[in-house]
Amino acid sequence: MTVTLGDVQTTALIPVAIKANETLRKNPRIRDDYSVEIIRHLKIDTRPYDKFMSHEGVIARTVMLDRMMTDYIKKNPDLVVVNLGAGLDNRFARLDNGKISWFDIDLPDCIQLRKKIFPERERVFMIEGNILEDSWCKKVKNEIERKNTPVIFIAEGVFMYLSMDEIAKVLNILKSNFPQGILIAEQNNPLMVKNEKYHDTVKNTNAHFKSGTKSAEEICQLCPGITLVEERSFNEEMKKHSIRGKLFAALLPGMNDRWATFKW
Repeated sequence: MTVTLGDVQTTALIPVAIKANETLRKNPRIRDDYSVEIIRHLKIDTRPYDKFMSHEGVIARTVMLDRMMTDYIKKNPDLVVVNLGAGLDNRFARLDNGKISWFDIDLPDCIQLRKKIFPERERVFMIEGNILEDSWCKKVKNEIERKNTPVIFIAEGVFMYLSMDEIAKVLNILKSNFPQGILIAEQNNPLMVKNEKYHDTVKNTNAHFKSGTKSAEEICQLCPGITLVEERSFNEEMKKHSIRGKLFAALLPGMNDRWATFKW
């Protein structure tokens, strides 16, 4: 199958390649058999998209987010989850408890590719939409009202490709359309914007970092009423698995990406 994706959307191939290769290891830290099938189906050379630091970062963020989401789902079994900029992510398969509703939102090229790759699944909705616009919100609101349940938004590998003004627009869309909610969003350091040419995998795409934060409190300042719950560096997980991960955490503690949880 020929893959035609926009510049930023092409970065979706990075986590797929990494998850596929990790799954094929003798003792994988995560299993994502569908990523293996995607790589085989699309006949993608994973080498440009799977380098050591990116590999460890993607695995760390996956393990951490899966763990956080599992806890939320245990507390709210009927939860509605909205995956903003879903790419080719298959997290639903790892987290499904038979009750949650899941929305994958992304631009038309990504969603069209998802529909070719992923089978139709009960309680999973793939929606073409720009997260800088609110056209996708109505279907999510209808499901929340139908189930009378909380909603969590995920923004994995998204905010760094948006300017701060664009992030503010996303936050205002969420807050104006949903009276309350939780957002778990990946944060990167502003130094990465200046040094993107050294990023081991993104440099192999045409995508560009547009923003970064030293603290997720900077995100809260973009939209009144958004508050920070917690912020956790990927170093927490990465340093468990390699000497390089330990050194990175010790020598450059603020450089790694973080998960930040917000509420309103």
